[in-house]
Amino acid sequence: QLQASGGGLVQAGASLRLSCAASGRSATNRGMGWFRQAPGKEREFVASISWDAISTNYADSVKGRFTISRDNAKNTVYLQMTSLKPDDTAVYYCASRKWSSMTSSSRADYPYWGQGTLVTVSS
Repeated sequence: QLQASGGGLVQAGASLRLSCAASGRSATNRGMGWFRQAPGKEREFVASISWDAISTNYADSVKGRFTISRDNAKNTVYLQMTSLKPDDTAVYYCASRKWSSMTSSSRADYPYWGQGTLVTVSS
C-alpha cells in the first residue's frame, strides 16, 4: 500500500515536499515514480528513482525544479517541488514497480499506485 501526502494550496513560486510511504509491501528494492493528473488531462510522468537512488529521471517540464529522493530505511519516497507554477496544479500519485529496481517513465511499468495528493498552485 502506498500513501501519498504533503499536497496543499500554495502560491506560484512556493515549494512543497510530497511524501509517499509504503506499507505492507516493501518498496525498498523497487523503482518508484511520481505521476500527476491535471483536471481534464491524462496522467503524466513526473519523476522516477531507482532502488538505490543512483538513477533518477524527470519530465522536461519539471527538470531543475523538482527533486525525487528516497529513504529506504523509512520505506518512503519524496518529491521536493520548488518554483511551483500554476501549470503544476494536479493530483500527484506515487507508484511502485513490481519487480524492477530501475527507473521508468511509463505508466504501464507501475502496477502499484497510491491514492494521490492534490497540489494547487495559485497565480
